[in-house]
Amino acid sequence: MTDAGTPSDPGDAPLPEVGDPMPPIDFTTFVLSLSSTALVHLGVHAAPGGPSPGEPSLALARQTIELLTLVRDKTHGNLTGEEERLLDQVLHDLRLRFIQLAGPR
Repeated sequence: MTDAGTPSDPGDAPLPEVGDPMPPIDFTTFVLSLSSTALVHLGVHAAPGGPSPGEPSLALARQTIELLTLVRDKTHGNLTGEEERLLDQVLHDLRLRFIQLAGPR
């Protein structure tokens, strides 16, 4: 920070508000955002602004599921019971959907 109270590094400056107000970012919205992204990649939901769900991209879906798994592993022991249940439920649902689409190997 400079003496005037402004960030000395522009990368530390708060981002300006744009568009509609969004809910505050917390662990739940972070997990649900990644979950929504995975569902788009699985072809379950349309991408934002898209007319309908697109073709599944299993590689991108797998990557997003692996990101959520990494988050679960790195936050082990630091989550509330509710956050842990949410993350486990999201991972369970996404893995089942992935396996259904990928089929037996």
